[in-house]
Amino acid sequence: MIPAVVIVLAVLAGVAFDPLHPLPGVPGIAMLVLQLVHCLPRLRRLRGPWTLAAQAVLFPWAGPGAAGMLASSVLLLIARPVRWAAFAGVLAAAGLLNRDDAYTCANAVVNALAQGLIIFGVTRLSDLRAELHATRGEPAAESVARERDRASRSLDAALGTALSTIIGAATRGETAGIPALAREAAARARATPNPPEEPPPGDLTPRLALPILIAAHAGFLVVSVIYLRSVRPPAPLLAASVAAVLAVCGLQLYHSLPRPPGALPRHAAWTLPSQIVLACLPLFAPGRPYPQLAGFAAGSILIVLYGRGGRVAWPAFGAVLLGVFAVLAVRGEPLALNAYWTFNAAAIAAMFYGLALLTGLVYQVREARLALAEIAVARERRRIARDVHDLLGYGLSAIAVKGELAARAPDRAERELADIARIARRALADLRAIPGADDHDLSLEAELESARDVLAAAGMEVTVEARLGPPLPRTTDALLATVLREAVTNVLRHSRPSRCAITADRVDEYVRLRVVNDGAPADGDTDGDTNGDTGGGQGLGNLTARVSAAGGRLDAGPAGDGRYELRVLQPAGLGGDADGVEAVPRV
Repeated sequence: MIPAVVIVLAVLAGVAFDPLHPLPGVPGIAMLVLQLVHCLPRLRRLRGPWTLAAQAVLFPWAGPGAAGMLASSVLLLIARPVRWAAFAGVLAAAGLLNRDDAYTCANAVVNALAQGLIIFGVTRLSDLRAELHATRGEPAAESVARERDRASRSLDAALGTALSTIIGAATRGETAGIPALAREAAARARATPNPPEEPPPGDLTPRLALPILIAAHAGFLVVSVIYLRSVRPPAPLLAASVAAVLAVCGLQLYHSLPRPPGALPRHAAWTLPSQIVLACLPLFAPGRPYPQLAGFAAGSILIVLYGRGGRVAWPAFGAVLLGVFAVLAVRGEPLALNAYWTFNAAAIAAMFYGLALLTGLVYQVREARLALAEIAVARERRRIARDVHDLLGYGLSAIAVKGELAARAPDRAERELADIARIARRALADLRAIPGADDHDLSLEAELESARDVLAAAGMEVTVEARLGPPLPRTTDALLATVLREAVTNVLRHSRPSRCAITADRVDEYVRLRVVNDGAPADGDTDGDTNGDTGGGQGLGNLTARVSAAGGRLDAGPAGDGRYELRVLQPAGLGGDADGVEAVPRV
């Protein structure tokens, strides 16, 4: 890929260099040096109002490309909206300095317009490409923020209302309906999230690029039509020439539109040859030749073919320019004029190729940013769904169990309803914290006590042994608490246990968590959680991935005699290895 700075330099050379005056005067050299200060990133610290004022003083004496350079500098240095008024003033000044005839005046104005826009465009698009690269993560962050806001509203509507209803019923002492409502909410929490919505198709280019492309092509089209009228060819030849110019400029714009890397424009197999033929026909027309259109053809060759390999593009580009020189030589054009027209065609090719190339590069970076944003949203959705499942599944299952117990044992109803209200409030707080961030204030010791109460309330014989030693790092503590929540949830949901044993201890630099229960179904279940992991749910897969990412290991499966066991070996304050499988101490 050609560096952006090279493109800017090539465009400036095409605008500033005049083969008829190969040794530019002092004003022309000074004008070009100031333009380099305005366009090249490493020199911009030198630019300021004085450099723009110096260009304004020099441009009447600095050669035919000076108006275009001044026009681009006005756009680069003056703030909106004043810069567009100043830009129009430069165009008007260019016309006033070239009043010999209508064609000369129009040519000066349109050249200043097109050259100014192209220099401004390649410079600004080069900057924009760098800016987009530097800020490519911002759309992802903004998209994640919008997704969190959407998820917050959605979760509150789907689960928050149910939890609030449960809290209200428990507070009023009503047991009817609480278990069913809790189980329905738990099913929602376990549901797989919908895939991210496809983003709406956006404009393929930033706002800056497409208007510049259109204006630059339109400017050269207007100048060409004015020139054709000024030479007064026969009416049929004039009509044919204008049609050819329209076709060449239209095809040039079509070839310049951004597209995916390496992709050819649709129907390029006939649009490119057609443009080359139409652009070269004026070289053979009677009267004064018009070789500028050949520059469009040479530019399209680079635009269309360079992405497919320079081995084809550059020889074809050179062949067109050599063809222009050869035809003009055969027609008897003086050597100096021949060199001028050939260089003019090369400059036009460089300008339009540079503009098309940088527009395409900005498009590619923009698409990459959108893709990153889409990936970030998908990841955020999975994270929110995982946390909803892991954090709320336990509480909702506990509410269902306690609700059934309260209905069966009226003497315990008051205590169980108080527990239901407390668990539901905690679940509601968890629900509203989920969209905010990955970290949640969970404690393994607190979850061990909660697990003992919930499982005992469900009628099981529960043993809990904890020998954890020094406090665990917050992230490790929260992760193991989440694993225990999910394990207890699945004991309640997927088996008919009478006993459950929970052990949490520290051995050397590792923490071990073990949950064993009897009453597991012999043939497993179908939701992908523990106590029969045979389906496509989220629970066990979520936990395995999270534990593995933190450098630990999770195993779950039947342990014989109708027992089911979940085991976690997690480094305490350790990181994971490169593939996230084995625990590796931090050095």
